[in-house]
Amino acid sequence: MNKNERPIIVGLDIGTTKVVAIAGRKNEFGKLEILGFGRADSEGVSHGVVMNIEQCVQSVELAMKRCLENNPLLEINEVYVGIAGRHIKSMQLQGSRVRSNVEVEISREDTDKLLQDQRRSYLPSGDQIIDIIAQDYTVDNITNIVDPVGMSGVKISANFHVITGDSTAIRNIKRCVDRSGLRTCDLMLQPLASAAAVMNEEDMEAGVAIVDIGGGTTDVAIFCDGILRHTAVIPYAGVNITTDIQSGLRVLKAQAEQMKVQFGVAHVSGASANSYITIPGLRGLPAKEVTMVNLAHIIQARMEEILEYVMFHIRQVGLEHRLNGGIILTGGGARLKHITQLAEYVTGMGARIGYPNEHLAGGHSDVLMSPMYATCIGLILRGYHDWEEGRTEFSVVEGNRLRNPQEQQQEAAEEEEMEEMVEEVPVAVAADSSADDRMERIKRKQDNMKQLFNRLKGKFMDLFDDLDEDHPLE
Repeated sequence: MNKNERPIIVGLDIGTTKVVAIAGRKNEFGKLEILGFGRADSEGVSHGVVMNIEQCVQSVELAMKRCLENNPLLEINEVYVGIAGRHIKSMQLQGSRVRSNVEVEISREDTDKLLQDQRRSYLPSGDQIIDIIAQDYTVDNITNIVDPVGMSGVKISANFHVITGDSTAIRNIKRCVDRSGLRTCDLMLQPLASAAAVMNEEDMEAGVAIVDIGGGTTDVAIFCDGILRHTAVIPYAGVNITTDIQSGLRVLKAQAEQMKVQFGVAHVSGASANSYITIPGLRGLPAKEVTMVNLAHIIQARMEEILEYVMFHIRQVGLEHRLNGGIILTGGGARLKHITQLAEYVTGMGARIGYPNEHLAGGHSDVLMSPMYATCIGLILRGYHDWEEGRTEFSVVEGNRLRNPQEQQQEAAEEEEMEEMVEEVPVAVAADSSADDRMERIKRKQDNMKQLFNRLKGKFMDLFDDLDEDHPLE
């Protein structure tokens, strides 16, 4: 297939400290070519939960604007969105179906019906299913089957990992995307997106724990024997480290963040005992000096707490001795120096930094070869997986696409013509009585566009407001 016939998929990572939008398309070798990249500081989001919709919308719009400025030929209408937050929970379910016609082999339709049955399971009030992942199947007395399609049997059973979240928090995330003029193709748990970007088949078989240290939460996904065994969200991450530095050293939040990024180390052994950081004084007060060792002690204390929570979840599922692949650290927090040494010390397992490099085509900026963009890359990979499996159809007209240069030139010319008309009207008013008519036409056209966009937003909002338990988000 020609690469131009493949869809352009956009991943949108709405985090506590940053909003990132990345547009990509697979080439003929199955690698992602990045077509656009935009990043903005996140406002209105705390620990993965939207607290102020208007501020969050502005952050999303700024990230999308920078993505489009990065590639003026790009047109974006649909996005895959990552979701996290302390409201995320997971549980294990078992389901089974008895087949009426045992002469016919098990089909994909049978497994899909079994999965859909789990959507009718009891959930606590206010919770909503985000994703259901089949772990392994049983056909009659044959257990530990990865894919039963093509087999014969009377009874088909499966173990499922079900991820749920607060319906209000999910609704607010989608509202922010809708109000930014975008359509949400799907929501995906951030640690699963990060895992898709930094893991391979060998990691899944050996057994690994993906630890995504973000701004507001640390997300964990544990894999063993090629199966997702457990997911968890730890409500401590980079923001807590910044707050600890701020209160411990009595500095401003912006200064604490800069110190963490520029001088922070996760293990005290990596800090120089004779090095000092000079912090400017406020309003004429003298500058203060902070030792690198003191800064390292603060960071290490919080990072040890986070990693101990990770070990708690690993022990909870009884896999502390089966993760031969160790721990893969990703997310913005994985950029701290000496973090792998601290992870190995606390967990007793091997640790490494997870980069999304192997999925990216060559020639891209080194900026994208960072663990902090693993979630966005994973969202694009999820979109391609859905498309290749036939689960999602992307519209050529309404979806994401690359405009040809002629379209861009035409739009630029129209904008320039509109600006000239607006500039000419005040000069011509005194001499030309038709100027009022032209000004009225321009104003009427602008009002019509506003009404059109308002109707579109209302339509998307109505669809989501009518969402109920019979049609949950996937």
